[in-house]
Amino acid sequence: MFGYVIPLYNAMSASDLNAYRSCYCESCHQLRKNFGIVSTAAVNYDMTFNSIILNAMSDNGIKDQNMRNGMICILGKCTSDSEILKKIAGYTLLLTKWELEDDRNDNPSLRSNLASVALGRAIRKAERMYPEYDEHVRKGFETLRRMEESGYSDPVTIGRTFASSLVPAMKDIADIWNDSTERLFTSLGTMIYIMDAADDLDEDHMNGTFNPFLAGCDEFAGKDSFLRKNVYAVTDMIGTVMKDVQSSYFEIRGSMRFHKGVTDNIIYRGIPDSARRVISCECSKPNLSSMMSSRVLRRERY
Repeated sequence: MFGYVIPLYNAMSASDLNAYRSCYCESCHQLRKNFGIVSTAAVNYDMTFNSIILNAMSDNGIKDQNMRNGMICILGKCTSDSEILKKIAGYTLLLTKWELEDDRNDNPSLRSNLASVALGRAIRKAERMYPEYDEHVRKGFETLRRMEESGYSDPVTIGRTFASSLVPAMKDIADIWNDSTERLFTSLGTMIYIMDAADDLDEDHMNGTFNPFLAGCDEFAGKDSFLRKNVYAVTDMIGTVMKDVQSSYFEIRGSMRFHKGVTDNIIYRGIPDSARRVISCECSKPNLSSMMSSRVLRRERY
């Protein structure tokens, strides 16, 4: 749930790393302020990137977000009074709600049930505040399930259709929107779907849940073997979508008022590195251990 749209930290300047950390922390603070401390479990890198982009394009965007140190910094107050960040916090919770619902449909587990219970109060508040976002996400996951049940085997088609169905919520959140912004978020969503599907090959095969890479696959000897065998096809697929991500980002970059160094790093270094890690079967989807390591990395330089 922590995401693939991350910076390549060791290639960031000190000022850009500081700015990114501030934006990530503010996403967490917005969740706590509006939906309670438990809701901060929903914070993720992908939505942090969305916050940075939409905030930087807005005429009312807030550049300076003070950063707090300490393990319980989340107990502090928000430093930004931004309607965009507030809406994204609500949207993040609703996306988490439907992701958990999708997990329960595919492979019911105690973990998903406990997460739904823990986040229940925060999710219900988000539903009341943003019913239109809830409806957009619901329809998106319904579209995804229909395509999966139909046996579609093209990850790009499924990912793009799913991402397109979620874009209306992002369009409502944004102060400024154009065709390039829509293409960026659609391509990003497509990229995330493809990488997640490749990352989950072993788990989906073991659980018998749908995965477009497995549809029509007669023999499966494990994720490592599958990706080695299909490395050129998967690399070409990801590269094509990556080109859409980068070209649409370049088109809106001039409209951003700040944090271009942060987003440049994520688009041109961080996401490609995430894709490389997926294809090479390195640990790409952050678990609790790697998440804490990244947290330490973000803090240790300050």
